[in-house]
Amino acid sequence: MSDIDTRATDRNAAQRITLIGALFDTLLGFFKILVGAATHSSALVADGVHSLSDLVTDAFVLLATHYGRQAPDNDHPYGHGRIETLGTLALGIMLIAVAGALAWDSIQRLVANEALSSAGMGAIALTVASMLIKEILFRITLKVARRQRSQLLEANAWHSRSDALSSLVVLIGLIGLQFGLDWLDSVAAIVVSLMVARVGGEQLWQASRELVDTALPPEQHQRIKAVALEVDGVHNVHDLRTRTQSGSVMLDVHLTVDARISVSEGHEIGNMVIRRLRAEHPELHDIVFHIDPEDDSDAPRVEFRQELPLRRDIEAALARCWCQHPIWDAHLDLQFHYVTRMESREVDIELYVPAGTPVTAEQRRQLEHCARALPWIGHISLWQEQPAP
Repeated sequence: MSDIDTRATDRNAAQRITLIGALFDTLLGFFKILVGAATHSSALVADGVHSLSDLVTDAFVLLATHYGRQAPDNDHPYGHGRIETLGTLALGIMLIAVAGALAWDSIQRLVANEALSSAGMGAIALTVASMLIKEILFRITLKVARRQRSQLLEANAWHSRSDALSSLVVLIGLIGLQFGLDWLDSVAAIVVSLMVARVGGEQLWQASRELVDTALPPEQHQRIKAVALEVDGVHNVHDLRTRTQSGSVMLDVHLTVDARISVSEGHEIGNMVIRRLRAEHPELHDIVFHIDPEDDSDAPRVEFRQELPLRRDIEAALARCWCQHPIWDAHLDLQFHYVTRMESREVDIELYVPAGTPVTAEQRRQLEHCARALPWIGHISLWQEQPAP
């Protein structure tokens, strides 16, 4: 299955479970408010408003999962996952606002010491049914959320669990009314409000951490580093950076390899690291690696380091030095290695002379002597190709 098909399947599953939750939120909220108003139970009315407020959060989840899981485009090359994060942020703010309004109303009722009538067994039965339904929705939604590693969907699942717990508190208040403890109903409503505010605060905190690119915990960094170091050819791992986006993790990492291997070999080592990391940590969605010939984690920023010439300038400088040397006309194959020695950077040069070209010890000495005029020259090695058998 392609990445686009997988994304569409996950989106449909997320929206389906959210729509089911929205249907039950509508029914439960409607009946709770009706029964609560008829029995003068502020706790049950508060719980009903809470259930109806879930419709707004369900709408946010539906919109966020629809737009947030679209494929990357030119304007959003890293994808649209931040839309889910913004949805979680808005959801948290709304929950805190609703909780504050419900708590204020309940406090006023408690201070006024209003006498309430018994809510009756109908209200109690409705509250028990609400607890069971929301607990079932919690378990189903959490299963989908963890399979998709969706922070927004998991937050919505725990929201259902908070509904079940708030219904439990309401149940306590309703039972208190049965025994004439009017104040217990208002206290229960305040507790429900605090629980709603706590869920909203947690979602607000997690979404804010994601928006400011908070890294994964240090122990997860160590596990990722350990997997990379197990790959043959990786000498060290440094500058490992992570950030999250709607349940997925983006990783930047520098891999130190042998300085003398080819570019293609170093790149294939990096590819192997990606394969191992994604097998061990499927939450890693976007991995960018940088191949280093040496550990430069403590070195100054690259713009402040000693600048060395690139191939075209090196070949031009060598041509000026060696233009009179007979080997220079032999179509040399030149390989350059940039190394650091005693806090100074140099270029080591390897010359590959075609088979059949005579090379004497004196000629080798002349080549090295001439090139020593270039201050950035390090070691010079001359290799002669063997003739084909």
